[in-house]
Amino acid sequence: MAHLFVVAKKGNSDMKKKDKDTEEKAITLEYSNEDDRAYGLAGMAISLAALDAFDRVAEVSLDGDDTMVEFSNEYYFSGSPSISPKSTWDNLVHNFHITASMVISNVMSRSMVRMHRDVPVDVLGELHDEILREGRDSCGLEDDEIDALFNRTLSYSRRIFSNPRLHPAIDEFARVISRRRTLSGNEIRDELRLLQII
Repeated sequence: MAHLFVVAKKGNSDMKKKDKDTEEKAITLEYSNEDDRAYGLAGMAISLAALDAFDRVAEVSLDGDDTMVEFSNEYYFSGSPSISPKSTWDNLVHNFHITASMVISNVMSRSMVRMHRDVPVDVLGELHDEILREGRDSCGLEDDEIDALFNRTLSYSRRIFSNPRLHPAIDEFARVISRRRTLSGNEIRDELRLLQII
């Protein structure tokens, strides 16, 4: 399920500095630099708060190579003989919802907060296709179930990241991530509380 995190790819962080307007016309799934990565992580952390899912993440790190998120044992727990198959499946779907929300919030934060622009339709289409594929492969969900989850998550994320009153706190949280480099799930919660995001 963590496959969704390869959607947002590491870009060339050594790009030459240009005028911001000419450098970044629109967001893509590839990170443009470290600042872009920090805003992506900030968005993912905020989605954890929205879903009360801090226990599912061991840590986030700007220095991760392939993925910036390390999930906890609770995320990977697949059940035991004493737990019903339905409970195990519900947990799997819940984890899928968490990862889908984190990926969508990553892109929303990078575009709507950092760049002050709506997410381009083609980027949302790419995200939808990846989430659709992951929902089929990891949970066996039907397309209409995945579409409903995607649309609910997108709508909720858009409400959060289009709120200009939250932008200064999200900007500061991205700076905290850039400075500290790595945060545990509990440290994410503490920082978001300090910034009054939760």
